[in-house]
Amino acid sequence: MTARRAATHFTRSLSQASAASPALPGYLGAAQSQSRRLATVPPPVTQNAAGAKGPTAMVFLNMGGPSTTDEVGDFLSRLFADGDLIPLGRLQSYLGPLISKRRTPKIKQQYADIGGGSPIRKWSEYQNEEMCKILDEISPETAPHKPYVAFRYADPLTDEMYTRLLDDGFGRGKGGRAVAFTQYPQYSCSTTGSSLNELWKWRQRLEGKSAADRTNGDGDGDGTIAWSVIDRWPVHSGLVEAFARNIEKTLAEYPEERRNEAVLLFSAHSLPMSVVNRGDPYPAEVAATVYAVMQRLNFSNPYRLCWQSQVGPSAWLGPQTSDTVEGYIHKGQKDLVLIPIAFTSDHIETLFELDQEVIPDSGHPETVKRVESLNGNPLFIRALADMAKAHLGSGISCSPQMELRCPGCKSERCAESKKFFKGQQSALASA
Repeated sequence: MTARRAATHFTRSLSQASAASPALPGYLGAAQSQSRRLATVPPPVTQNAAGAKGPTAMVFLNMGGPSTTDEVGDFLSRLFADGDLIPLGRLQSYLGPLISKRRTPKIKQQYADIGGGSPIRKWSEYQNEEMCKILDEISPETAPHKPYVAFRYADPLTDEMYTRLLDDGFGRGKGGRAVAFTQYPQYSCSTTGSSLNELWKWRQRLEGKSAADRTNGDGDGDGTIAWSVIDRWPVHSGLVEAFARNIEKTLAEYPEERRNEAVLLFSAHSLPMSVVNRGDPYPAEVAATVYAVMQRLNFSNPYRLCWQSQVGPSAWLGPQTSDTVEGYIHKGQKDLVLIPIAFTSDHIETLFELDQEVIPDSGHPETVKRVESLNGNPLFIRALADMAKAHLGSGISCSPQMELRCPGCKSERCAESKKFFKGQQSALASA
C-alpha cells in the first residue's frame, strides 16, 4: 500500500511492530481483481533424471503467500507470531493473535478478489523445477537435482520441506547435499536472513546432536545433510540481462520520439530506517542491481530508485514510489516506467500496489507503465541454473558477506545460524 492508505488500516502497535521487515506491508496490503494477475499460467513441467553423484536438493527460500483463501488465517497467524519479523516483545503472544484474527476476514476477501490466492508458490515451484532440468544437463556430476520450496509463513513451510527431504532419502544416515537458494536477489536480515534462521532451527530439531556438532565445524560424514547457501546475487549477469530486456520491451511501447525521455523508476520494497541504521546490506545491494541494469542499457534513459510499501508513522527509506510518481507527474513528466527490481515473480506488491494503486492514481495510466515481472522468463531461469552450477562447483558453504553480522545486530539466533552455515564447509568436504 501507499503510506497514506496503509496508515488508515494499521494500529500504532502494528505500525511499530512492522518495522522489522521490508516484506511485511505488501503481504498485508489490499488486492483487487485485475486482468494481469494470473494471465500467464505456468506451463506443466517434467523432471529429467540424469544421475551421477547426486542427488542434490535445490531448496528455494521465500516468505511465500497464501495459495488459497483458506490459508490466509494460518498465514497471518504465523506472520504475527514471529518475533524476528514483528517484535512485539512481551505482548507478542497477546497482540499477535489479536491482530491476525482481526485482519483475517478482510485479507481473505482480498485474496478472493484476485482469484483466490497468491501466485508466488506456483511461480517458485515452476522456476525451481525448470532450473533443475537445466542443471541435470549442465552439471551431471551433481545430478539428479531435486526441487524443493520452503516458505516462512505459507505452505510449504520450512519444517514441511525438511521432513520431505528426510522422507526422500536425504539425511538419516544417508547424507546427501542440499543448497538453500534465496529468491531475494538482494540480501536483507528480515527476508533471506529470516528464512535461513528458520532453516537452521529445523535442521537442529530434525537432525539431532550430529547437526549440533557440525555447527562447530566437526562434520565427519555422519550421515546428516550437508548444506550450502546461495545467499545473494544482486548483479548476476543473467538477472541483469533479464531485467534489461523486459525494460527494453516496455520502452518500445512508447513513441520513438519520446522513448529515450521516459524516466525509469526502479521500485523495491522499503525498509525501516531503524533496520537501515543497524547496518542491513539491502539498500546498497538493491542500488547495485539498479546500476548494473543501467550499465547494460548504456544509461539510455534518466532513472531513479524509489521504495514502496511503507507502513505506519515510523521513518522508512525513501522516496516512496507513489510519491515519486506523483512528484514527476506534477513536474510535467508523464512517461514513467515502473520496474519491480527486488521481486522475481508477481505478487501483491506488483499486482495490486503498482498496478491497482500507483498507476491508476497517477491519472495517466496510458503513459505510466509497469515492466513485466520475471515469472517464467526462460532467460531468468537459465540464470538461476548458471548460478547454481557455479555454486555447486565452488565447494563454498556460504559467502564471506553472509558470515558477517550487521554492526548493530543483537540477535543471538542470527549469530548461531551464521556460525552453523559457515561450519558446513567441513561437511561439504566429506559429503
